[in-house]
Amino acid sequence: MGNESFFLQLLIWRIKHISNRNFVLILSTIVGFLSGIAAVLLKESVHLIQSLLTSHFDYTYANYLYLAYPLMGILITVLLAKYFFKEAFGHGITGILYAISKKSSNISRSKTYSNLFGSAITVGFGGSVGLEAPIVVTGSAIGSNIGRLVHLQSKKRALLIGCGTAGAISAIFNSPIAGVIFSIEVILIDISINAFIPLLIASVTGSLTSLLLLGDEILFSFKLEDPFTAGDTPYYLFLGIFCGLVSLYFTRMTYKIERFLESIRGEYKRAVIGGLSLGLIIFVFPPMYGEGYDFIKLLLAGNEQAIFDNSIFFQRFGKISILLLFILGLILVKPIAAASTIGAGGNGGIFAPSLFIGAVTGFFFAKLVNTLGVFGTISLSNFTLVGMCGLMSGILHAPLTAIFLIAEITSGYTLFVPLMLVSALSYSTILYFEKYSLYTKSLVKKGYLNPDDRDLQVLSLIDIKKLLETDLLTIRPNACLGDLVNLVRVSKRNIFPVVNENKELVGIVTLDDIRKIMFDKEAHQTTKVESLMHAPPDKIGTNETMQQVMEKFEKTGAWNLPVLSDGKYIGLISKSRIFNAYRNKLMRQRKEF
Repeated sequence: MGNESFFLQLLIWRIKHISNRNFVLILSTIVGFLSGIAAVLLKESVHLIQSLLTSHFDYTYANYLYLAYPLMGILITVLLAKYFFKEAFGHGITGILYAISKKSSNISRSKTYSNLFGSAITVGFGGSVGLEAPIVVTGSAIGSNIGRLVHLQSKKRALLIGCGTAGAISAIFNSPIAGVIFSIEVILIDISINAFIPLLIASVTGSLTSLLLLGDEILFSFKLEDPFTAGDTPYYLFLGIFCGLVSLYFTRMTYKIERFLESIRGEYKRAVIGGLSLGLIIFVFPPMYGEGYDFIKLLLAGNEQAIFDNSIFFQRFGKISILLLFILGLILVKPIAAASTIGAGGNGGIFAPSLFIGAVTGFFFAKLVNTLGVFGTISLSNFTLVGMCGLMSGILHAPLTAIFLIAEITSGYTLFVPLMLVSALSYSTILYFEKYSLYTKSLVKKGYLNPDDRDLQVLSLIDIKKLLETDLLTIRPNACLGDLVNLVRVSKRNIFPVVNENKELVGIVTLDDIRKIMFDKEAHQTTKVESLMHAPPDKIGTNETMQQVMEKFEKTGAWNLPVLSDGKYIGLISKSRIFNAYRNKLMRQRKEF
């Protein structure tokens, strides 16, 4: 009780002496710092687990433990999720977007630590996914819960979620600009100019925290050795389109595999099938083990022999055809491996897989051009880096993040022109086939997110149940007109829902329906309500989105529609009340910034 009183006094002191703007800046620093700590802890934990499990492997032979490790990791993660955290993992960033759009930017407190444990086990044991999404979820949960603790409004909580995201991405890659842009492009779809400063502060704080704790041991960096030449522009044009098509393949294959695993009943059966499939893939293609950043470093260094480490194809190294087929195999099976990990119950994201498959795609493209040798040679490392940008732009639908991330990784802007070109072409190519990313596709399909329509974004924040009008007087269909007239005398409304003994709506009677006969005394006893009622223009379910509700109002031209829950009448919703709620939401959002 004493602690609560002290905290309350502290909040009162803050309101008197610190402006909201400065207070948000202070909180953004705290969120960025904690997100940086979380990123360091997770990276170090995963690297420790992987070292303990694989450091004794003989790289010249295939190792059968690759068949078992992923299954063990997924099973442990599923057990943790079910019995300890009591929550499913899945695509974490999708959950953040849902929390912002439908839960007033409230993220459960358990997510401040659950994803750290789940992803450490999943990826440490070989899950072919990335750590970025779990760290982003952790940072976002930290931001949301700090905002809730100090009683911030939903819009400012969303900003702190963005700060957690920026701090996490910045800490992972030591790329503060990319962290801010990712937060804006992917998380905070609707943002004002006032939000940039808190995001910048959180991102810089996350990066500094990572540098102080890890020094130069960041995820990976690369010093450019080959310059960009304008003569390679045609190749970059083809690479951009190729990256867009590979992004399309990755998106649709991932979605298909995840839907297939979701159709399997029983989480343990799903985990076994997904884990065994993943183990088999990793046994044949060892680079699929874990995040894959070490493999990206091999590609950038041009160490082609190490590509076959721990592989059944190791003895066949030297044949260029085997190398190209092996690399092509990596492109084809990576989405299957990533989707198997997440769909089976593992914890991770597609951020790292997009960079992995991008590096492989760029390397494959350049190696193929150089092998054919018809038009000279091109830089393997440059095309590997630009391929990473192209696939990240296409898969995540985040072209600006992709450009600045690779630019920051390479510590310069030498490749800025090809990065922009390939990113734009890849994004445009996949956008022709897939309008939404893996993060947003399911939410848009369910009507929970409307990134392209400002009106629908605001409408999605409105809860149907809060607009429900329950003051209408109901009447049975077998009642007489006299009973209905008695209700008219005491009712303030001119609509009377007709419900049966099971509370099911069977019709509607309005004052206009009875106006001509309501003063006919004889009709009071002889006329039944069921002969006066008519069917409502349409009905609304409590699980429908506001977009669906407004479509029904538009289609019917009605001003009031009944609302049903499990087939039973629970109230009425009016168009005027929706418009009023929309106006209030819009005004509140403007005031918050």
